[in-house]
Amino acid sequence: MIDRQKVVELANEWLADKEYFLVDVIITKDDKITVEIDHAEGVWIEDCAELSRHIESGLSRDSEDYELEVGSAGLGQPFKVVQQYKNHIGLEVEVLGKDGKKYKGILKEVGDEDFVLSMTKKEKVEGVKRPQLVEVDLKFTFDEVKYTKYIIKFK
Repeated sequence: MIDRQKVVELANEWLADKEYFLVDVIITKDDKITVEIDHAEGVWIEDCAELSRHIESGLSRDSEDYELEVGSAGLGQPFKVVQQYKNHIGLEVEVLGKDGKKYKGILKEVGDEDFVLSMTKKEKVEGVKRPQLVEVDLKFTFDEVKYTKYIIKFK
């Protein structure tokens, strides 16, 4: 079986002087390697091909047969690394908490251990008969959520 750490090292070697970052490396039992990268402004196919060639140059097809796929982490897919959160600050996201509740709002802040979601919700305001829409900030640690993903809007 292909060594995952070797593939991660090869990918990081190529990514070192670029604004891309590694999102995930998945290797199945039948040696299908999937490398996901991302960039704040999107991923170019030419760069995926170049990274693929770089990884292939560090692996030996003589010792193991494998299939290699290099691509974007995917728009609308759950975030896997903190850098994806940072790239989406100021944008609308959906958060599914481990409690099963969904939250939609603007990603306001991102730290190393947590993030802040700013959302509008109805709350009872003292002195007013009907609930009012108010802006609230909810803080989540990364381990409190099942997923966070960017909300794609078509105009």
